Amino acid sequence: MTDPTETTRYDFKYSDEKGTLSQDQADLIDKVIDDPHDPGFDFQVVNDEKLAIYNAIVAGREVAGLTYNVARDDRLVLLATSVIPEFRKRGIATALIRRVLNDVRGQAKTVTIMCPIVRTFIEHNPEYADLVDPEHPGVTQSRTHLS
Repeated sequence: MTDPTETTRYDFKYSDEKGTLSQDQADLIDKVIDDPHDPGFDFQVVNDEKLAIYNAIVAGREVAGLTYNVARDDRLVLLATSVIPEFRKRGIATALIRRVLNDVRGQAKTVTIMCPIVRTFIEHNPEYADLVDPEHPGVTQSRTHLS
């Protein structure tokens, strides 16, 4: 794991606050931008409502997750995406986010995005933009730094 205070080429704006991503988060964003297709292997997505996480499972093993909270108005607040190191750079984060957003759409819910990786995914896949709650969008802007 890298130092979370290390500066990366991405900045995100959370309402009135600015945040900088860790290198691990920047790597996931790079993958979302570079390869928006499903990984070359099958995995199952399970929504663990007790723990408030969508888990990606390969051969019975949790390899990635997208954590969330449920707001009072039944909106999902998408908090963070993570992938265990040996499954990174395979497109699983992108596929997991896509499947979670499809599930949200199927439930006729909206989302607030606190995860910069999900925000980047939606910026590159505008067909999901209608799922972002207009009153509570969460992360509202991303910028790329030139390094």
